Amino acid sequence: MKYETLRKEIVTACQEMNRRGINQGTSGNISIRVKEGFLLTPSGIAYDEMKPADIVLMKPDATHEGRCRPSSEWRFHHALMTTRPEIGSVVHTHAMFATTLSCLGMEIPAVHYMVAAAGGHNIRCAPYATFGTQETADNAVKALKDRNACLLANHGMIVVGPNLKKTMWLAVEVETLAAQYWRALQVGKPNILSKAEIDRTIERFKTYGQGKEPAPACC
Repeated sequence: MKYETLRKEIVTACQEMNRRGINQGTSGNISIRVKEGFLLTPSGIAYDEMKPADIVLMKPDATHEGRCRPSSEWRFHHALMTTRPEIGSVVHTHAMFATTLSCLGMEIPAVHYMVAAAGGHNIRCAPYATFGTQETADNAVKALKDRNACLLANHGMIVVGPNLKKTMWLAVEVETLAAQYWRALQVGKPNILSKAEIDRTIERFKTYGQGKEPAPACC
């Protein structure tokens, strides 16, 4: 089976999303870039029942190969993969706190310096559009300009990265930031870090860690 290892990684990541509580049911979806286009989760199959052979191969011309229909959200995966060649993986979840903020139409400001891991001084919230539509895809592309994460109003979150491992890490981080912001709002008005401070943090992230490869900070 073509790309069997990557297909297995997607299935494992889907199950991990639900296990870690950043997704539930059959909601959410994952893609990984490959030579012919990208691999994408199928539509409406429970993750515990999903098999590597169920993963769909999407082509640049928006056609697909496989025994299953692609996720209903294939349009924003396709739009992101075709407009941003640096993206290697896309993860979409209906995580509780990120979705709660999105239902309020709220972005995540720089309530913690780790917001910089998403590429800027905030995590934007894209306007609402019916799921699976080109409008949702267009809104997501705009909200993700110069960013690696966004919220989708009344829907959930999207995160992107160079590979699935880093994208999954960022999905967990975004949900953590959303939870921290929501909890802080219950007590009072959170302190928001300045854009200049987040710019400094982004620069520091470039040399963070043990190896030579630049990577976002993680504690």
